[in-house]
Amino acid sequence: MPVYNKLVRDLIPQVIESTGKHFSTRILNNEEYIKELKNKSFEELEEYIKADNDKDAIEELADLLEIIHTLAECHGASFEKVEEVRQKKVEKRGGFKEKIFLIEVEDE
Repeated sequence: MPVYNKLVRDLIPQVIESTGKHFSTRILNNEEYIKELKNKSFEELEEYIKADNDKDAIEELADLLEIIHTLAECHGASFEKVEEVRQKKVEKRGGFKEKIFLIEVEDE
């Protein structure tokens, strides 16, 4: 039997159960939950980086966005609050749309 030891989406146990397979799960405490969400974010980011077409890239970005929504809640904020902070940073420092690649800055 394969061992996964990773955070999965809420409906995955029902999906597995519908196949007639046996499985085991446990509920994480809050500290473990945040740690595993962070691990999951790296997993999904790696899948995004490896995506070789727009459709797969969008799928992985959606997974990352779900993790961001969940982590925001874990940190006592709504996604709207995260978006508000993001927008303020864009207003203050800009976004990444201009494709600017900094090469060096002269030390004085």
